Amino acid sequence: GQVSDHISAFWDVLPTCAELAGVDLPAGVDGISFLPNLLGKGEQAQHKYLYWEFPGYRGQQALRWGDWKAVRRNLVTGEIKTQLYNLADDPGEARDLSANKPDVLSQIEAWMAEAHTPSPEYPLQTIDVDLSLSNRFLQIPR
Repeated sequence: GQVSDHISAFWDVLPTCAELAGVDLPAGVDGISFLPNLLGKGEQAQHKYLYWEFPGYRGQQALRWGDWKAVRRNLVTGEIKTQLYNLADDPGEARDLSANKPDVLSQIEAWMAEAHTPSPEYPLQTIDVDLSLSNRFLQIPR
């Protein structure tokens, strides 16, 4: 019978289950337990932002920061454009505000660069700095 506005992502499930079970998390887990929110007890930690990337559909990134959401597409082909939406005013993401909010867009794009880790298996050529490393892993041995 409760409603919550807490913003979380799938990677928060493991820390939540670990806290419920009373076990330590493995090293390198990015998630935050949302158990305080579920129980309505204690201080609920918040993410600074949530970040996703996906190599499909020519490469995509997305970042959610409070009510703001930015989406970048075409990271493999190089025709990159970052779209910006205010989800409080536009939950359907119909109005791109990137031209009207350059300060918000700049901050989010900086966080996208900070959060991205180049992948040898799924390189996003236009944003991965060291392609020689990626190409070395992608070569098929004879």
